[in-house]
Amino acid sequence: MKFVSYKHDSEERLGIYFDQKIFDLKDCALQIGIKIPSKMKKFLKKFDENILLAKKVEEEIKSGKIQKFFSEQEIKILAPVPKPTSCRDGYAFRQHVATARRNRGVEMIPEFDQFPIFYFTNHNAIIGPGEVFVEEDHLKGLDFELEAAIVIGREGKNISSQNADSYIAGYMIMNDFSARILQMDEMKLNLGPAKGKDFATAIGPWLVTPDELEPQKIKTEFGNKYSLEMKAWHNGTQISSGNMKDMDWTFAEIIERASYGVTLYPGDVIGSGTCGTGCYLELNGTHALEAKARGENFTPVWFKEGDTVEIEISGLGRLVNKFVKSPNSYSILAKKKL
Repeated sequence: MKFVSYKHDSEERLGIYFDQKIFDLKDCALQIGIKIPSKMKKFLKKFDENILLAKKVEEEIKSGKIQKFFSEQEIKILAPVPKPTSCRDGYAFRQHVATARRNRGVEMIPEFDQFPIFYFTNHNAIIGPGEVFVEEDHLKGLDFELEAAIVIGREGKNISSQNADSYIAGYMIMNDFSARILQMDEMKLNLGPAKGKDFATAIGPWLVTPDELEPQKIKTEFGNKYSLEMKAWHNGTQISSGNMKDMDWTFAEIIERASYGVTLYPGDVIGSGTCGTGCYLELNGTHALEAKARGENFTPVWFKEGDTVEIEISGLGRLVNKFVKSPNSYSILAKKKL
């Protein structure tokens, strides 16, 4: 099942996405005598109960008994979880980490293979498809990150990786936007990332339940992986490709780590981290080394005002965003103390 959060007549609603149509979940449920929440936040609070009701609604939609729907042009698609309770982002793809470190001339860090790590980003800056408003300093080394993400559907603490997949309500695309100059500046103090990341993170366009991805599932000793192709485009030109099955740490293992001594709540979002080739920070470093070997110069590529980034993961849809400079934008980099 594919869920979408959307806005219609200035109201946030929850819908089922089927056959390129959006069916309002609450309205459709009422037609068959079922009461169900109208927004994702409340839906997730009792996910195990609500998902069974939603499946009954989906059956009626598929049978053709429910005819009322919206086209994508009639509504505004929001982030599937518009106001998540928290947002963590992992570091699960070894290829990305190893390549980025090689490009910087440093050895692969052995701790990567010992435990999964993550950082907290700004859950109040989660957005869906559409415009991304950025400040002047965000346009200095403006980058994308090609990732997948999960949404937690059950409350839990000290969750074992053997059981963690049952806590996942669904999967979606994540684009962890990054202002590299801000990020690198602040991380010289071994803290962060903060201002280099907290301005926007895009998720969507759908929340896809695990049963939809069953044919692509790969069972492991420490949780499920999925063979799903990952791609990204810059102004229509493909720049990245990867696969979710290449995660060296499963989402189950990340959940186990994240829930140690801490309660995870329905609505918490957890990203996979960047896949190999999944950001310009990595790609620029690789292309610079290749150019140097040929005796050529290389100019790094970053996103500019007005550029579009598209991310696609097979089965999870395509997430499209355009960068727009905020009105009255200014620089904090210019305000450093001497």
